[in-house]
Amino acid sequence: METAAECIARMSAPLKTVSDTPRLDAELLLSHALGMSRASLLARLREPVQTAPVAPLLERRLNYEPLAYIFGEWEFYGLPIIVQPPLLTPRPETEHLVEAALNFIGATGPKGPRIADICCGTGCVAVAIARHAPGAVVYAADIRPDALRVTQLNAARHQVALRCVQADLLTAMERDDPPLDIVVANPPYVPEGEWNMLSPVIIRHEDPGALLAGVDGLESIRCLIPQARRSLRPGGLLAIEIGDGQYDAAAELMAAQGFFELDCIRDLAGIRRIIRGSCP
Repeated sequence: METAAECIARMSAPLKTVSDTPRLDAELLLSHALGMSRASLLARLREPVQTAPVAPLLERRLNYEPLAYIFGEWEFYGLPIIVQPPLLTPRPETEHLVEAALNFIGATGPKGPRIADICCGTGCVAVAIARHAPGAVVYAADIRPDALRVTQLNAARHQVALRCVQADLLTAMERDDPPLDIVVANPPYVPEGEWNMLSPVIIRHEDPGALLAGVDGLESIRCLIPQARRSLRPGGLLAIEIGDGQYDAAAELMAAQGFFELDCIRDLAGIRRIIRGSCP
């Protein structure tokens, strides 16, 4: 019988072909298969373990399946979020949308702020905001009914109330009365010509409709910004996740609609990842 350390070493070798963090992947797969935390596994590396349960998980990972799909959940803003294919795995850079919303609430202090999370996917952003702003009215909108179903599961899991809306971007909430205080969005922003350059983890498993947005990657953003202009109150916040190199073009689109005080939040790689501005 293999020790945990031997099993991890054996799995790490083939995982180098599919992951930039093969040892970490091996540790997570084995700990999941054994039903223990990674910390507990690392404390027992010299002990023999039953490795049979990890074999099918390893096979799935070697087929470039996202770990979130294999585990059925992924951590986002400190919360375990249910993930089901082909919805996008919650990503660390998207946490900055939560940061933008919470900072705005903290700075301006609207009572019972009305917030819409557009292209909500798993609902990770909406749930995280609702958990940290318990007085808020939070909408979660997505065009996919399966996304809204998973969003509702995550809302129930974390005991927050969300108003789920099946809609293309903000079409169901334009000209709402009262208007929204905050709109956050992680829309598709990958140029179609870059699809084949993405990781096989994305190409083989994740929803291209949640990623691709025309020739320049700005098709969805072009539609969203004027919708947000009509949906937000004066002084309300619009925050959008964008791709590398898209800030200037997105800023021009927002400025053309009258948005002001434009700035960005950079991700850990230094990329201008979130563009935000105030509604006129």
